[in-house]
Amino acid sequence: MPIEIPKDKWAGSIRAITIGATSAEGGTRSRCVTIGGETTMPYLHFEAPTPNKPVIAIEIKSRKPEDWSPLLMEVWGEAMTDPAQWAKKSEEAGADLIALGLTVEDTPDDAVRIVKSVLSATGLPLIVWGPGQAEKDNEVLVPVSEATKGEKLVLGICEDKNYRTIVATAMANGHLVQARAPMDVNLSKQLNILISDMGMPKERIIMDPTTGALGYGIEYGYSVMERLRLAALQGDAMTQYPMIVTPGFEAWKTKEAKVGEGVPEAWGDWKARAIHWETLTAIALVESGADIVVLRHPESVARVKDAIEELITA
Repeated sequence: MPIEIPKDKWAGSIRAITIGATSAEGGTRSRCVTIGGETTMPYLHFEAPTPNKPVIAIEIKSRKPEDWSPLLMEVWGEAMTDPAQWAKKSEEAGADLIALGLTVEDTPDDAVRIVKSVLSATGLPLIVWGPGQAEKDNEVLVPVSEATKGEKLVLGICEDKNYRTIVATAMANGHLVQARAPMDVNLSKQLNILISDMGMPKERIIMDPTTGALGYGIEYGYSVMERLRLAALQGDAMTQYPMIVTPGFEAWKTKEAKVGEGVPEAWGDWKARAIHWETLTAIALVESGADIVVLRHPESVARVKDAIEELITA
């Protein structure tokens, strides 16, 4: 007799959320990206198919970052001095979305100009992050939001101490928000409740549970994402959001990825090691339920795309 695989029946599901708007929808994107919609734990195809496969965003900056690895400087070259060119090169490298990080040096006018140049250079949906300082985030994200009304950008990063202004401008101009909490199921849920209580439509919230890199806390981050997915499937409406994580940022700040000289010989080739660190971090997070992974190296993008295809078709 054939063995029947036991199947769970879940009360809840993850919301399907669309990023970006085409001309028919009031935007200028050549295509949109839809994430979420899952009705089971990741890649249990015998229970339910994966309706929307995970996607990859490539991180770029409004100004050439001086603290990035020389390996990243080498691969992106002069494109790092021009966000529009960098975005175009990222699209050619296989990005599904662009994640543009603004800096503290950017004025509101700079921010609007740079975001518009990136939107002109690529047809991909866009994520826009402030510099990570509350007042500066509000200063640059509000004019960006107003200048790109209808594009359905993802604005961030919303945290418990700095979400009200970002959420308000996103609501007013038809954008989405990225809600980040520090590796804790209850804190993630609490922030989602606060954002929802402002009147933000639930179809315009993406959850960022925060993560660590391979060997630097990824186990805890993985378990938090797993528990968030379980809570959502069990019917908790405030955890039923797709998840975005930033393995590129996390992996490239580890010493194993950053340091090329003065390390043990057993660590092997620097470039291979660094790309492995980013790739393996990202794949682990995809397997834990991430819907968007934000990467930095094009070789990592290619490898993670291959891994996603294998997971989807297995």
